[in-house]
Amino acid sequence: MDGSDQPGSQVAHTTAHHAKYFAWELTRRRAASEEDRLAQSLFDASVDLNPHQIDAALFALNNPLSKGVVLADEVGLGKTIEAALVLCQLWAERRRRLLVICPAALRKQWAQELSDKFNLPVEVLDARTWHRLRESGIYDPLDRDVISVMSIHFAARMEAHLGAVPWDVVVIDEAHKLRNAHRKSHETGQALKRALAGRKKLLLTATPLQNSLMELYGLTSLIDEEIFGDERSFRTQYSVGEGNIQSLRRRLQPFIKRTLRRDVLEYVPYTQRHAITTPFSPSEQEVQFYELISAYLQRDFSYGFPSRQKHLVGLILRKLLASSTEAVVATLEAIRARLQCLLDKQTIDEEWIQQLIESEDLDEELLEEDGPPAQAADGSPAVDYALVREELAELDEYLRLARNIREDQKSHALLSALQQGFERMGAMGAARKAVIFTESRRTQDYLARYLEAHGYAGKITTFSGGNQGPASTGIYQRWLAKYTGSDRVTGSPAIDRRTALIDHFRQESEILIATEAAAEGVNLQFCSLVVNYDLPWNPQRVEQRIGRCHRYGQRFDVVVINFLNQRNAADQRVLELLQDKFHLFDGVFGASDQVLGQIESGMDFEKRIAEIYDRCRTPGEIESAFAELRTELDADIQARMQETEKLLLEHFDADIHDLLRSQKERAESQLDRITRFFWWLTQYVLAGQAQFDSAKLSFDLQTPPVVQAPPGAYQLIRKGETPPEHARVYRLTHPLGQYVLESGRSLQAPQQSLTFHYGSHKPRISMVERLVGQSGWMQLSLLELDSFQHEEHLVFTCLTDAGEVIDQESCEKLFYLLATTTDLQTSPPMELQANAQRQLEATLSRALELNDQFFQQERDKLEAWADDRIASAEQALKDTKLKLKGLKRQARMAFSMEDAQRLQQDIRKTETEQRRQRQDIFAVEDEIEARRDALIAALQKRLHRASRNQSLFVVRWSVV
Repeated sequence: MDGSDQPGSQVAHTTAHHAKYFAWELTRRRAASEEDRLAQSLFDASVDLNPHQIDAALFALNNPLSKGVVLADEVGLGKTIEAALVLCQLWAERRRRLLVICPAALRKQWAQELSDKFNLPVEVLDARTWHRLRESGIYDPLDRDVISVMSIHFAARMEAHLGAVPWDVVVIDEAHKLRNAHRKSHETGQALKRALAGRKKLLLTATPLQNSLMELYGLTSLIDEEIFGDERSFRTQYSVGEGNIQSLRRRLQPFIKRTLRRDVLEYVPYTQRHAITTPFSPSEQEVQFYELISAYLQRDFSYGFPSRQKHLVGLILRKLLASSTEAVVATLEAIRARLQCLLDKQTIDEEWIQQLIESEDLDEELLEEDGPPAQAADGSPAVDYALVREELAELDEYLRLARNIREDQKSHALLSALQQGFERMGAMGAARKAVIFTESRRTQDYLARYLEAHGYAGKITTFSGGNQGPASTGIYQRWLAKYTGSDRVTGSPAIDRRTALIDHFRQESEILIATEAAAEGVNLQFCSLVVNYDLPWNPQRVEQRIGRCHRYGQRFDVVVINFLNQRNAADQRVLELLQDKFHLFDGVFGASDQVLGQIESGMDFEKRIAEIYDRCRTPGEIESAFAELRTELDADIQARMQETEKLLLEHFDADIHDLLRSQKERAESQLDRITRFFWWLTQYVLAGQAQFDSAKLSFDLQTPPVVQAPPGAYQLIRKGETPPEHARVYRLTHPLGQYVLESGRSLQAPQQSLTFHYGSHKPRISMVERLVGQSGWMQLSLLELDSFQHEEHLVFTCLTDAGEVIDQESCEKLFYLLATTTDLQTSPPMELQANAQRQLEATLSRALELNDQFFQQERDKLEAWADDRIASAEQALKDTKLKLKGLKRQARMAFSMEDAQRLQQDIRKTETEQRRQRQDIFAVEDEIEARRDALIAALQKRLHRASRNQSLFVVRWSVV
């Protein structure tokens, strides 16, 4: 179909009626249950979507009455993409109060994914950004058309602000961290429950169930307090003995969706991981330096750092000791400067530890480990300046030793490891690309110089938090010159610098040396060699690093290189633990959900390992401590809980593969339809303002209709294809796309005669072919329904001159044909309007029937909740009876008068409690039933608040 012909000409063309229909079909608010509810977000996403992801997103959007769901796919199946689809769809429906809450380490990754793959405006909010926005005149940083991303801890601190916003949806990633939110002692969970009460929530976790069924209660209570009753009733029904697992499964099905890797192997081809361990032996100087620093850290007292920061400084120095001598030097110099200030009686900078973490580009979560500045107390012990001078002299000796170590032995081992890794890449046919992860920016600089001097000159790219070095700036400026005028340039220097460096690594260099900054939000599936130059003690961090390369889209097996310090027993045990217990480096999927999910917090796990380093002096002590840690992990992994999880949450549907295949076919059909409609609409609206290339689905905009759409080349978004370098990606949410859609919706479509030309159409459309030679009347109506949400339905009414009613789908297919228009002299028959009214009523009836299913589902949930609450009150009475029986038995067996008197007092108190509970049980029943009835009545009122309809156009039609 070509829309370049001017409307009104006698050459078949896209008419105003076509364009108006296309615009409304592309923008209408669909009902929750419609299969193409995700149409807009699927089209706009710059990512190949798998059917299970579409299925999960539809599940999350399905029930407008639901206060939220849990998406619990196994690791690596793209829960982030599923949630992003939901956010993108809500954005397309003009719902803009959207929030993402996640662990601090994942904030950048979320922002990058939403921006790059879904073209959504995102801002990471933390305390610093919040204050900066307030100072710039933005009173409420949450009251803007942008998706806010914040850490779990920051969100809890902002409870009052979050509670004041009517969020359309709140995504909570790694939601298992809040599985104990029902407990009063869980302050973070309680704060988020209060702040987000009544708001729709989307919880993401690969490990919804780990140790106890009460964790499921905690997650569901975070979503909706009315899914289950109180803790007592849940525990009684499901956690005592075998429990009623099938009943629990039925009640969880509307709220939790879990897809397993084995379900999707047809669509998600995974490659393998292979580990290479590279041993190295530090020099005598390096060992001496390590032992001296280790002894310094194990002291009970030091003036070099406050006692409250002893653990944190120790953690940092041990990370740097394993990284490079050069990295340790800067920390020792910072400690020395602090001692000198103390000796000179100068003010000590309390922010020194934060500056150190930021300057080294260490894990940002370490900042949360630093407590508040110590308050100077009256009468604090006097400083022993002789000891300060002694400590200064020691540090000078450490620094002298460190500066005499010119090259670390591990860097020599890196050369042979890279050679070995590149040989493996060559054998597989993979690109000669390696990403080297280090935990220190100074180690990064040292390695860049070292590798440049040893055969890799001009082949190195560095990537860190700021990316501000001269080399990085040069790469960025060249990239900017190349892509200025295209959508590659976002206008955010930080994002554009990241993109420029990754592009440079992909296209020109062989090695990317990255700090922890590249473990977040960077996709490196074109690289299949990962080198852990420094191995984090946090298994989640290790998995995150490898996951940059070992992810969907990786075509080759991924090789992971780790270094083994042959002269350090603790380092050996850490590698052994990560490799053998967590299975991070081998297999198809890396760390399993059950194992990785056992760690409440990776930082907590790091602390445990740091304590072993601090506490243990001898290899025997180290061996014993790590053996104890392994035993604890084994105890946590309970086969019984895994079996329960399987019974509760896995598919039992033998046709799951067929269902997903059907989902994929429907999605492809939807995308094809949207592509056609949007392209034809664009040609119509921008006729005379742009030159179109229909074969490439691109156009050159010459006269921009809106300021935000500059002239130049535009390429319609297409899955799996990269647009030309200087073309802007054209999609529904682009400002030009929004202009085209709004223009199409408001087009004047007068009563005219449309002659559809079928003869030249290919391929055949059988349901239209039968209409060739016939004519009649047609009306397109818009039905709007305000029910549990706002819905818009397009209703075609079509009659032949012989009085035959033509179905909706045939009418839709007619508009795939070009048409010629002529002025109309006659009026439509009365039957057309009468028929249109009947079809509108039938459409409304079907819509209300579907919404009634949601009502019934919600009513069933409330009935079950009421039963739970009443059962809880009855159970409390039963427990009191048992307690009373036990007390009376003890009283009969009392050995002394004192015991007998005390027990009689307890009996009287318990009898009073029993009488109160008996009286209260009827009041509880009345209260719960009244609340249930009130909630159901409120739902009934919402079922059909209002409906209205309007005619979009009426035409006389014929097919030739």
